[in-house]
Amino acid sequence: TKPLDLREAVAQYAASGVAGISVWREAMEGYTTAEVRTLIDDHGLHVVSLVRGGFFVDPTPEGRQAAIDENKRIIDQAAAIGAPLVVLVCGAHPEVPLPVARAQILEGIMAVIPHAVAADVKLAIEPLHPMYADMRSAVNTLEQANDLALATNHSHVGVAFDVYHCWWDPQLEQEIKRCGAHDKLLAYHVCDWKVPPSDLLLDRGLMGEGCIPLRQIRTWVEDAGFEGYIEVEIFSNNYWAQDQSSYIQAIRQAYLDHV
Repeated sequence: TKPLDLREAVAQYAASGVAGISVWREAMEGYTTAEVRTLIDDHGLHVVSLVRGGFFVDPTPEGRQAAIDENKRIIDQAAAIGAPLVVLVCGAHPEVPLPVARAQILEGIMAVIPHAVAADVKLAIEPLHPMYADMRSAVNTLEQANDLALATNHSHVGVAFDVYHCWWDPQLEQEIKRCGAHDKLLAYHVCDWKVPPSDLLLDRGLMGEGCIPLRQIRTWVEDAGFEGYIEVEIFSNNYWAQDQSSYIQAIRQAYLDHV
């Protein structure tokens, strides 16, 4: 519900029976972290995560260090608003080959783990669809996200799994099981893939509008031991242009009918 101010969003979610919210950092602009936490607490919602950290990839050492410093600040923000984890969109750069980018991502995550441990905030690596491998993330499959999380050898690092990015993967069931076996599945996001989307970023569908086998994937996720919030994450210029109160009700119904 991007058009809603954070205060409006929290009030409407609570009134609609939605129990949790992941807070985007942009939505906190104009608020202190203490105000954000009080606002959400006062409406009886749980903070599921802070979105988003990451973007560790850069051709220069200075750029990579700046990203590490920024992620430490993001971890501090998460702790201050009561978010148990930060979702990491790990970054990519057209001047950095993908294998090098993945090494930089691992180096960046390792550099901020002590800060995350001190703040008691977990880090969730989100694999993004390969169409984003140029600028947004060099982590493009659940297998790669699992490999990275396991390479850190740390309980504070896991995976955020979004069906929009990974539904097509022939290894998906296997990698969800692997994620669960190592207790790495920290977040689960749903929406749908329209056939075809008019915009690959900003035309996600309501659940049931597309081709993602949502109930099958939910079974895999829960069989893997996931017991957290199932989060609806829909980027859509179409839905953002509509009345957001009606949109929230449409989300609830689509969730009940198709998830």
